[in-house]
Order: sequence, then structure tokens, then C-alpha cells
Amino acid sequence: MTDPRPTLKLQRGADARLRRGHPWVFSNEVAMTAEAKAIAPGSVVRVEADSGEALCCAYFNPHSLIALRRLDADPDRAIDAGFLADRLATALGWRERLFDAPFYRLVHAEADGLPGLVVDRFGDLVVVQANTAGIERLEPMLVEALTTVLGPAAIVLRNDTSVRGLEGLPAEVRLATGTLPKDPTVSEGGGLFPLDPLGGQKTGWFFDHRDNRAFVAKLAVGARVLDIYAHTGGFGVQCAVAGAAQVDLVDRAAPALQIAARAAELSRVADRVSIRKADAFAALEHLIKTGVTYDVVICDPPAFAKSKKDVGGAAKAYRKLARLAAQVTAPGGVLLLASCSFHMDAVSFAQQSARGVGEAGRQARILRSAGAGPDHPVHPQLPESAYLKCEVMALD
Repeated sequence: MTDPRPTLKLQRGADARLRRGHPWVFSNEVAMTAEAKAIAPGSVVRVEADSGEALCCAYFNPHSLIALRRLDADPDRAIDAGFLADRLATALGWRERLFDAPFYRLVHAEADGLPGLVVDRFGDLVVVQANTAGIERLEPMLVEALTTVLGPAAIVLRNDTSVRGLEGLPAEVRLATGTLPKDPTVSEGGGLFPLDPLGGQKTGWFFDHRDNRAFVAKLAVGARVLDIYAHTGGFGVQCAVAGAAQVDLVDRAAPALQIAARAAELSRVADRVSIRKADAFAALEHLIKTGVTYDVVICDPPAFAKSKKDVGGAAKAYRKLARLAAQVTAPGGVLLLASCSFHMDAVSFAQQSARGVGEAGRQARILRSAGAGPDHPVHPQLPESAYLKCEVMALD
């Protein structure tokens, strides 16, 4: 027996992209009748073409620019704990094939068939971000499904992302079920990093750079390393664990640096890791003036472009960062430049990075051009969701 659900029709000709597999329908593509506007945000609806042909079922939010987010090709598919458990089990199967330990992003929204949902797994601890009204309405069933599939000791809801505001959702952080482990940590690259699932940034850890951290750590053996925008030390501490001679962590956020210092202690490399609170650009300019250089320089800043209108200024900032960082990279050294700005595309970022290095008078060869790891899959119809960019260069 199917669950009763409203039916929404698309505007004439607005179904082509959905038929090609795109997971979104925008508000101006929906026949926004009075009845449609009265549907509660996050409700599951049956989606039909203007002709009346059934297309799929989807979450609907009449107040969002992305009005429909596709769930299943069957317009009458029951969207319940069983449906969620099936999608979770599929996502889990891929992660278990990719990783040896249960530390990864388990669900990456549309690419894993659960639009608006992010789930990070830290062993027996699961941290969830519900970024759409549709996922928000399914929260009790989601907790049930996660319990069925994983049986975690605790599930934390980190529903405090800015995108929730676009869906008309409030911010909240709470323990949904279970008991938090005492002093939880993330194990990666031979290092141990403190995890704060309730108070840390995002879900408490950035799994997306895992492969990039591993790559640069291999190049850091015996090297002097500068980690600008070090945050909690994910890059720098792993370089120290891999055998770097000295690692200097620079960030302007004291709380993050305190966690980085603790990570160095837990990873038994505190004697080779130094901490400095400073603005990144100011720190680089000071190093240039004093003639200090490093064998490996890592620059992984927060998003410079948080909206389309910021792209121009962000491009200049990325170019300047590349220029300054190249000047403190020793001849024969390695420079890593990264961007998590969704609105800065990979080609533009690579161009600005290359321009900045060139303006520093350096010749370079690109050793690695990459994005996020395989636990952050990209929906084939949403290439713009490949937000992370990382360029690793060898400078002559």
C-alpha cells in the first residue's frame, strides 16, 4: 500500500533535465498552484510532467530555490526507514570496499541518493547533517535506519550549517541517541586527532582531504614544513608523523591550534611541531621579509568565495596566496594550494594558482591535481558539487 502524497506538475518543457537524471527541479519549473504552495516544506510528493506522465518522487519545499530533490524513479516508493536503510546499506558497501577502518564520509548527499544528507562515521560515533527540510522531516526514521545498519554507540545531529537557512530551518546541535565516547579521536595517516562532534567545525573532521594529506606527507620526510591555515593540524601533524624534521603550524584561530597541539602530543611528534597564532597573509609576508623558506608549504584556506558575487575577489586572493607561498618555498620544494570554495571552479583555481606562482618568478611542475576522496562521490549530473580543489607543485 502506497502512502498518500500530493502530486506536483512541472511546467511545460521543464522535465527534460529530470529525465536525464538530474536530481533537482527549480521553483520556476514547478506549476506553483495555491495547492502546491500550501504543501508543508519537506513533504514527499509525486512528480509529473505537464502531460501527466509520472516521473519520480521527491522532497518538496515551496520556499526554496531548489524546490524538488529527486528520491526515487518510482513515484509511489515508500520513503520510510526501510528506504533509508537500503540507501545507507548501499553507501556502506562502497565505503567498506574502499577503506580498511570505519572512518569516512558514509553519505554524501545526492551522490548517495539521499539529497541534503551528510553522514560522517567515526568508528562507533556517527555525525549527521540534515541540510534540507525533506531530511529534517525524516529524522526519526533516519535515526532508526542508522541504528539498524550500523548500530552506533551514539548519533550526533550537527544541524548548524548555513545552508539550512535557505530551507527555512533553524540551527541546532544535539545528541540524538546513545552516549558519546570519552575523548573521541580520529586516526589517520598514523596520527591521532581529537574530535569534538558537538563543538567542532562541520562534523568535527574533514575527511575530504584524506588522500591529499597522505600524498604531501610522503614528500615531507626529513623536510621543514609550513602549514598555513593549519586549523587542527590535519596536514602538518601527518607530515610530522611521516618523518618531517620540523613542522610549523600557523592559524589565527586559537581553539583550533589548541586541538592541533593536542594532536601533536597524541601522535607523539610534539617535539617537532610548533604552533603560531597569526593571520596567514601577514605571516607569509613576514617570512618573505626575513628570508625564511621551507621545503614543503601547505595552504588550505577556508572558502574565499561563499557566493557567486565573491568570485572576483576570491580569484585575486588565491593568486596572492600562491604568489606569497611560492616565495617561501625553497628551491626544489613542494607547494600545496587548495580551495574548498564551491563557486570557484577547478579551471579558474588552477589558473589563479599558476599565475600567482609565475608572479613569484618560480617555475613549477604539477605533481598532483585532485579533489576530494572517494567517500565524497560526485553526482554525474552535478559536476559543480565537486567543490574541493588541490594543486601540488614542485618548484624549481
